[in-house]
Amino acid sequence: MKKRIAIFISGRGSNMEVILRQAREGLLRDCCTVALVFSNRPDAPGLKIAGDLGFPTACIPSAGKKREAFDRDVLDLLAPLKLDYIVLAGYMRMLSPLFIRAYPRRIINIHPADTRKFQGIGGYAWAFEQGLKKTCVTVHYVDEGMDTGEIIAQRELDLRGLDYLEEIEKKGLALEHKMYSEVLKELFEHEQE
Repeated sequence: MKKRIAIFISGRGSNMEVILRQAREGLLRDCCTVALVFSNRPDAPGLKIAGDLGFPTACIPSAGKKREAFDRDVLDLLAPLKLDYIVLAGYMRMLSPLFIRAYPRRIINIHPADTRKFQGIGGYAWAFEQGLKKTCVTVHYVDEGMDTGEIIAQRELDLRGLDYLEEIEKKGLALEHKMYSEVLKELFEHEQE
C-alpha cells in the first residue's frame, strides 16, 4: 500500500522537486503518493514548481499568526487527506506540540548537519566556520524540539578540498537530493513488511 504524504516547504523546495519527480517516475513511485505540497508562504517558488509538475498545492500564510492557531488551521486543511507522513523540505517554521501530537513519528525532516552537534539553520555555514573535514546530513523524525528528534539515517559529507561555503552548500545539497528519497523509500517499504 502506497504511503500518502504531504511535503511542506517555505521557499524554492529543491528537495521537494526531487521527491516529486521520484514519486512520479523514479525511486518512490511504488511506495508513495504526494497528496499535497503545502507552504506557509504564498510567495514560495516551490508552489509554482509543484503546480507546474501537476501536483496539488495549498498555502496558508503564517505571517503574524500564533504558532498553535496557525497549526490548527493547517491540521484542518490536512484532515481530509488521510496522510501517512509529512515530509519537511525547507519548511522554515517550528511545528507546535499540537501539530506534532497529531502525527507522532510521522513527520520527517532533513538537516544539513549531525543533529547531535548542531541544530537550527545554517548547518553548512557552521561546518565551514568550524573548519570541519567532514560533516553529516541527517534525516530525522520531528519532535517538539528543534532538530532533536530520533535520527532515521545519516550520511557523511566529505569537506576536504572545499575552500568556500558555496562549494560545501552545493555538495551538501547534491547529497540531500540523493539521500532524502532513498531514506524515504527504505522507511516506507520497511513499514509495509
